[in-house]
Amino acid sequence: MGDLLLVRHGETEWSRNGRHTGSTDVPLTDHGRDEARRLVPLIRAERVAAAFVSPLGRARETARLIGVPDALVDGDLREWDYGGYEGVTTAEIQRDRPDWFLFTDGVAPGPPDHPGESAEQVGERADRVLARADAALAGTEGAVLLIAHSHFLRVLTARRLGLPAHRGALFRLATGTLCRLGTEHGRPVVQEWNLRPPE
Repeated sequence: MGDLLLVRHGETEWSRNGRHTGSTDVPLTDHGRDEARRLVPLIRAERVAAAFVSPLGRARETARLIGVPDALVDGDLREWDYGGYEGVTTAEIQRDRPDWFLFTDGVAPGPPDHPGESAEQVGERADRVLARADAALAGTEGAVLLIAHSHFLRVLTARRLGLPAHRGALFRLATGTLCRLGTEHGRPVVQEWNLRPPE
């Protein structure tokens, strides 16, 4: 089992303001573009066997800015479908649901094209991504690079470690950062988290 390199896209206006950004394709801010560009030396230092990217523009622009413009688009890498909570902040949701927590309480139903997902449904997508990543790692010493979104990558990390999807809550993930999931004695581990080169 080779390493998985996870990149969360750079900052957007909605991520800066804490708004749940699932299907809404908010572009990177200038700061978010700078965050992505700063990752280039970290990515260049890796032997990347395969790269996959979310179909959303903020992730695809991040892929281009970090030097991986040919990453394969994988629809399963899209962000959590927040349903009726799309564009809403946690503080706003908690006015009506004071103890609400995404990973355990889920989202309010949304429109037919974005009805919302449970943590388990996001976990099923993450499992499919992991299966494709493992197939890409077979027979190579390189790493697989996944460029996507905070909540999705947190769930994917939990699943890689053999945890239930809702345990993704344990892995806070900042914009414009690189993380490494590797192995120790043949078992998956978090090797590095929220890496950024020095400014």
